[in-house]
Amino acid sequence: MDNISRRKMFLSVQKPRAESPTTSLLSMKSDQPPAFSQEPLPDDNTEVESLDSEDVIKITHNLLDRRSQTLLTVQQDVKAKLKHKYQHIGIGHHGNQSLFKDIYTELYITEGGSGGLNNEHEVRQIEMASKKLTTQETQIKCNDIFKPLPGQDKPIRTVLTKGIAGIGKTVSVQKVILDWAEGKANQDIHFMFPLPFCDLNLKKDQYSLMQLLSHYLSELKEIDSIEDGETKTVFIFDGLDECRLPLDFKNNEKCCDVTEPTSVDVLLTNLIKGNLLPSALLWITSRPAAANQIPPECVDQVTEVRGFNDPQKEEYFRKKITDQNLANEIIKHMKTSRSLHIMCHMPVFCWISATVLEMMLKEAENDAVPKTLTQMYSHFMIQIILKNRKYNKATETNPKELSQSDKEMILKLAKLAFQQLQKGNLIFYEEDLRECGLDVTEASEYSALCTEIFKEESGLYQDKVYSFVHLSIQEFLAAVHALESCLGKKENVFSPKAVTKGQDYYENSRFKFWSCKLKPDKLTSIDDNDSDDCDEDKKDDNDEEESIQLFDLHRRAVDQALKSEIGDLDLFLCFLLGLSLASNQNLLRGLLTQTGCTTQTNEETVERTVKYLTDNIKRESSTERIINLFHCLNELDANSLVGDMQTSLRSGTLSETELEPDQCSALAFLLLMSEEVLEEFDLKTYNTSEKGYQRLLSVVRTCKRALLESCKLTYKSCETLTSALQTPNSPLRELDLSYNDLGDRGVELLCVGLTSPLCNIQTLV
Repeated sequence: MDNISRRKMFLSVQKPRAESPTTSLLSMKSDQPPAFSQEPLPDDNTEVESLDSEDVIKITHNLLDRRSQTLLTVQQDVKAKLKHKYQHIGIGHHGNQSLFKDIYTELYITEGGSGGLNNEHEVRQIEMASKKLTTQETQIKCNDIFKPLPGQDKPIRTVLTKGIAGIGKTVSVQKVILDWAEGKANQDIHFMFPLPFCDLNLKKDQYSLMQLLSHYLSELKEIDSIEDGETKTVFIFDGLDECRLPLDFKNNEKCCDVTEPTSVDVLLTNLIKGNLLPSALLWITSRPAAANQIPPECVDQVTEVRGFNDPQKEEYFRKKITDQNLANEIIKHMKTSRSLHIMCHMPVFCWISATVLEMMLKEAENDAVPKTLTQMYSHFMIQIILKNRKYNKATETNPKELSQSDKEMILKLAKLAFQQLQKGNLIFYEEDLRECGLDVTEASEYSALCTEIFKEESGLYQDKVYSFVHLSIQEFLAAVHALESCLGKKENVFSPKAVTKGQDYYENSRFKFWSCKLKPDKLTSIDDNDSDDCDEDKKDDNDEEESIQLFDLHRRAVDQALKSEIGDLDLFLCFLLGLSLASNQNLLRGLLTQTGCTTQTNEETVERTVKYLTDNIKRESSTERIINLFHCLNELDANSLVGDMQTSLRSGTLSETELEPDQCSALAFLLLMSEEVLEEFDLKTYNTSEKGYQRLLSVVRTCKRALLESCKLTYKSCETLTSALQTPNSPLRELDLSYNDLGDRGVELLCVGLTSPLCNIQTLV
């Protein structure tokens, strides 16, 4: 080796940092050529020229070893920091958090996921997942998401994991990070960088990638770059649905240098596209509706978190409840209510149910055990508030009564829940709290005391982010706000004035509630119709004023939910109507204004609402909206229509009488809610009209063999069929559509479903 080469090699090695005593475990092998410096040599190079080739090699290896030792030391520091952050499960009370390893239950994760637009509320999407599996799916352990599946040869760089709110995406992220930090899995990875979108939203300044990482993990300041072809990194972007950045993949400038400052949005789009740090692995999690923000060509593998299957539900309850007899009693109760048992696919609902039922069954309150969602969430809310007061050593005469400060704070949070639900936000920042009249310090103190409802997060990062523990808790509190505004302030949150405000959201915000649920022309029609209805309401007797106001709230809420294009108001509506029952209002008597209405007046309001729901079941054409109206009837304990169908179904007398369209809807609801998959569904065996057939058509989602021969189906029917064909884990194998006039439009729609990777059809007639 000549002197010039030796001088260049020597000068290309950076000045070493303090030597770490730790032995390097990092491989020094690389497929990349060494990056020799092109900088001018110093004039004084006598010492360098005097070195022979062996000296240069020794110095080079020594400096590279020291760099590896520095990397290893930084890695150990990062692991220690992440272990400290993630070793406890996220929801705790007054420091009594559980170790993650003690409570964690393996989640059901599969390859792929539902494709296309889903018109159901997320909670309703898990109802199909509750069916007994008819095919063997490929289950993926969360630590193996970057491993190619059997038959896959292409290496995986970017994984997109979808799942509804509360199904376990963030817990899966926590599991992977903690196992890596504790040395249990993925030890070929040198660094994992958790970068939740809710925190990235706050970064307005320009950063280089290394500066951004060092902002979150200061330990990384000890190294200059991770772009050496040898350092294996994983970037974890949790909560794409919470992202408020534009993610402009089309127009953002190209960035390939990890030391070049630019906006966070540009960093993200270039990381995802592979322009920046192409050797890095990326894991992105998202609710289904937001997943399409990532260009499909940038994603190598899609997975879906399905939550708990039935054995995993039971495992969770037995881990959470130390008294195994009590755990068995809770499991038994949950199985008696199909709707509650379905909800237990969501780990967060298992936690809510365990919290409520453990206390109630311990206190022998068996008669009052919740059977509906509204009852469960009402009990949960009161239990958490009272537990908070117990820890604060409440001294009031009646410890089970809410204090005025409790009431004021919960109602402020309820207002925040409603306002942010309107905007489509699950996470909030300080300015959002101030807009709602919430003092930031007050909110922080309350979140520290009542983490089961509302949480403030900072953790590794200094910026504070607020959220409700789960979307369903936000929806419940939003319903509390809507009801209390009506009872206490005589205000209707769905008045024309409120809808006009919603239209402002449509015009001014990217992720606003109204923009994805209500079209502007529909907003206008609501204003016009409601104005006429208000005039009619004024004609009612003053004695019924309170009943009219509450029914008007119900009516407007139902109308808004039915006009929603993707069902985001469905669960909110169930809670709002469920809270109208006197029994549930009694549970929340310390929170809601007591109007003095008689039991008769309350019952009359419920009767009006039930009639309005059943009238809409007769008129509505959307299967998804009809199904939710039946869920609403269940919350109101008004199950006569479904009960009649259930009796006829069990007795085998369904074919003896002609079924009205609403009866067909009730029958479809029953069959779809059943745990069992139908072997055969023969549509023409039911004596009904063409409208009735259309109502029953959704049942094809839950059968193996669908016989639809000569049922006067048209192209409109193909929308329902296409949706059924694209249902994840669809049991449908045989479809007979002979002697129906589907037309060209219908066939085109059908082809979309038949060519879907989720379609399992083997025989088509």
